[in-house]
Amino acid sequence: MQSSLLERLIRARDERRAVVLATRLEDGQQALVFAKSAEGPLAGDETVVEAARQAMLTDRSGVVETGIGKLFLHAYVPSPRLIVVGAVHIAQALVPMAAMAGYYVTVIDPRRAFASDSRFPNVTVLTDWPDEALETLKPDRATAVVTLTHDPKLDDPALAAALKSQCFYIGALGSKRTHDKRLSRLGEMGFSPDDMARIHGPVGLNIGALSPAEIAVSIVGQITQVRRRKPEGA
Repeated sequence: MQSSLLERLIRARDERRAVVLATRLEDGQQALVFAKSAEGPLAGDETVVEAARQAMLTDRSGVVETGIGKLFLHAYVPSPRLIVVGAVHIAQALVPMAAMAGYYVTVIDPRRAFASDSRFPNVTVLTDWPDEALETLKPDRATAVVTLTHDPKLDDPALAAALKSQCFYIGALGSKRTHDKRLSRLGEMGFSPDDMARIHGPVGLNIGALSPAEIAVSIVGQITQVRRRKPEGA
């Protein structure tokens, strides 16, 4: 393996960036494939890049047959995280569903009456203010952030911190009217329309959800949809 590729692979893993190492079994030629870029001797072959990105989406390593020979694709995909702001009823349904889908879940709520171990057993619960907690947690490309409190004092700082990060998904609970007001406040904080377009609001897939459990299903579904979406340019 070229030393430059090895250094890039180690750096990507340290930064929790998804990457696939593609190796042609015939001669050992390789490529490192990221979501929107690729490098290495095989990086110019579209079939290699396409196969590697498919492995990235499915988080599966293995041997595939391509037009340039057999490749071993080693997927290095960081474990996904979900940060939930607001220890409310919807969160009580959302947390176990997200955990079943493979997410490491953290709940943030400075209101100790809500953020209790009895309401969220076996879950990391932080009672810091959301912006402070997110500064510590450092959302990355494998992180989703969802705000559920309906309280601008809690949701807005969390959304601002999420927008400054590289998290792959941001969702905010509330009606369209609530969301429009939220965007107005974020605009006053200096965020552009393109920035705010990253926020899924109202959060969740439009499946007519009413109960906390149904809303949780719609949120997990939308997070999955965004996470598994084919990278642009792939």
